[in-house]
Amino acid sequence: MRPPRLVLVTRRFWPLVGGAEVVMARLAAALKQRGAAVTLLTARWRPDWPETIEHHGVRVVRLAQPATRIWGTLRYMQAVARWVRRHAQSLDLAYVSMLKHDAYAVLGAAGRRLPVVLRAEGAGVTGDCFWQVEARCGRRIRRRCQQAAAFVAPSRAIEDELIAAGYPRDRIHFIPNGVPLFASVTPTARHAARAALGQVQRALELPRGAPLAVYTGRLHEGKGLAHLVAAWPLVLQRHPQARLWLVGEGPSATALAEQIRALGVEGRVVLAGSFDDVEEVLQAADLFVLPSWEEGMSLALLEAMSLGLPVVVTDIAANRALVADGVHGRLVPAGQPAKLAEAVIEAFCDPSSAARWGEQARQRVAAEFAVDHMVERHLELFERLLGSAGSQR
Repeated sequence: MRPPRLVLVTRRFWPLVGGAEVVMARLAAALKQRGAAVTLLTARWRPDWPETIEHHGVRVVRLAQPATRIWGTLRYMQAVARWVRRHAQSLDLAYVSMLKHDAYAVLGAAGRRLPVVLRAEGAGVTGDCFWQVEARCGRRIRRRCQQAAAFVAPSRAIEDELIAAGYPRDRIHFIPNGVPLFASVTPTARHAARAALGQVQRALELPRGAPLAVYTGRLHEGKGLAHLVAAWPLVLQRHPQARLWLVGEGPSATALAEQIRALGVEGRVVLAGSFDDVEEVLQAADLFVLPSWEEGMSLALLEAMSLGLPVVVTDIAANRALVADGVHGRLVPAGQPAKLAEAVIEAFCDPSSAARWGEQARQRVAAEFAVDHMVERHLELFERLLGSAGSQR
């Protein structure tokens, strides 16, 4: 069978980078390396951005995206549909991130000529299924989405939500996120990363030997970051030099900055902004913290575990699927700053246990969540769908 000709569609892409976009970028590059012909379709959010770029060897096509919210979405959907109709004869399959406007446009343009696979993102109030209930035209979009050839659920929580929303169970495929297996963090690498980051941003300068916890991801209320910031004065009582970096952007940034000032922890808790690549940020850390109320399958958590970082995460279903309490780190109740603080203090006070948790976390990722596993399972799904489509022609 010849390598598939694929278009991957995601409305946001580099330099607008979040977990979903990182997964699509890695998947596109890996599929290209395996011989697939891959084009990535996305929005052109600024008029001064070039219409086409190359990202890790993959051709990226940016389509019209005016700044006006509703009109911009309509223009983008029209542009996506036109592109898919124009190129349908030279494609074998379309793979779309999120069950939203992109999916509606691609499915409408593809008709029966082109198999479409939809990838659901997020769970709970930040997930696609919730969005389809709350958004304008969301139910209409859901009805069309349910016609896709297959659906990819990166976590069991997302799979359960798809089933509950009426998506055909026999077309849902559980394919966990995958991450590269980074080199384990060594004391030398940690020191070098801290020095480099301190030179880039003065707020990230650290006293020698200061314990550092890091969160990477979207600054959103559902991530529980207000509880993490509330926990930090308790951590400082035991470790006065301890630092917390919140890495990312999002709607909660202003509220978090106000909370940091109100608690008097400026300089101890830092809103570090976003980074294209968080590997160096994680290399600088002693601990990764994820205080979310809800998750699908956190790519940020997998990346931290891949580097051999111990983790403190909330005891929710998606995190329990990755972290065993006392094996890879600590599970703590959601919404309880005191419990968060206790677990962070434990990791800082017992570096030998923390190092053991980190190594076991890395082994878990290598065995079950490496990026190669994710790519292989996608290729198997695509080949199955294309074989079935070919037999029906």
